[in-house]
Amino acid sequence: MGSIDGYIVRTTFGAFVMVLASLTGVIWITQALRGIDLMTSQGQTILVFIGFTGLAIPSLILIIAPIALVIAVAYVLNKLATDSEIIVMNAAGFRPWALFRPFLLVATVVSLAVLALSFYIAPEGLRRLKQWDYEIAADVISNVMQTSRFMELDGGLTIFVRERQPGGRMVNVFIDDRRNPKERDSIIADHGFVVKNERGTFIVLEDGTLERFEQGKHDPALVAFESYAFDMSKFTNLSKNIIYSTRERYFWQLISPDPNDFVYIQNPGQFRAEFHDRLVAPLYPLIFVTLTFAFLGAPRTTRQSRAFSITSSVAAVGGLRIAGFACSVLTMRTPIAAYVQYAMLGATLVLSAYVIGKAVILEPPPALTEAITRWSERLTRRFAPA
Repeated sequence: MGSIDGYIVRTTFGAFVMVLASLTGVIWITQALRGIDLMTSQGQTILVFIGFTGLAIPSLILIIAPIALVIAVAYVLNKLATDSEIIVMNAAGFRPWALFRPFLLVATVVSLAVLALSFYIAPEGLRRLKQWDYEIAADVISNVMQTSRFMELDGGLTIFVRERQPGGRMVNVFIDDRRNPKERDSIIADHGFVVKNERGTFIVLEDGTLERFEQGKHDPALVAFESYAFDMSKFTNLSKNIIYSTRERYFWQLISPDPNDFVYIQNPGQFRAEFHDRLVAPLYPLIFVTLTFAFLGAPRTTRQSRAFSITSSVAAVGGLRIAGFACSVLTMRTPIAAYVQYAMLGATLVLSAYVIGKAVILEPPPALTEAITRWSERLTRRFAPA
């Protein structure tokens, strides 16, 4: 790799990382705010909150990475054009493919990263996110009950714990159960702790009394106990078998799904669409970079021409990605939509490579350039200071 190639690779990759981190951070924050109840209502720590929401970052990167790469390539090419470096390299005998080579190298690295994300890392993160969600739901009893507060866990069920000692031992526990309209239970115990087994989740209370008020009776029934298990399985919401969606399946699970899979039986089109979507995901960085370079890689001498090229490349990349999303949605109903997407991406790659190889300069029509110039001059005269 020559010095020029190394310079372009470093600049492009640095811009890509910066754009990717910025976009991912902004989107992650907006998504993470939806899970803020982990700390407020479920008593989780900030580390649990960051880890829980951070598992979705690979899925965000999978979508953002091709767009961030386009922005980085457009930035570097515009910088080279503004500093007249593209013109100098072209005059020195640089062929278009020679200038395109470092951008292709960066695009290949990003495509390999997207492939790893699409095939394994992103679904693994989503699977762990769901598993963690289930575990947090299972731990809701031990984590939600905050000390010295009356906690309303369900309509008619109130729990109070005065103190929690190391090891999860609770001191001075009060439970008021009014969920059954025909009776009401009030339980006071000196100690208690949470027990989980194959039968469910229980609060085992020690050394206390249970007072039961039954409808139609004037006097309550009072029972003293040494140990009493209060069933809290309803609030764990824990299923032994976690059902994963198509986005949470590994790539090889989409190639040959189990015919007895409940999700596959319900909607086989989702498996087909997800399979093709994962398959084309690594192609988008390569195609986007090739398409962007076809518009911006040629030497230009006017600002209007560069502005037209940037606008056109953004419109082309955006249109291609939107068409790809549309094909993915349609693939759930008809398999031919997937092959339309492959044909569209292949045609874009071939045409872009032809433009680069033949050093074709994509210029706006002269009439359009004149119209834009007149419009700009008219705005300048209208808003210019007197």
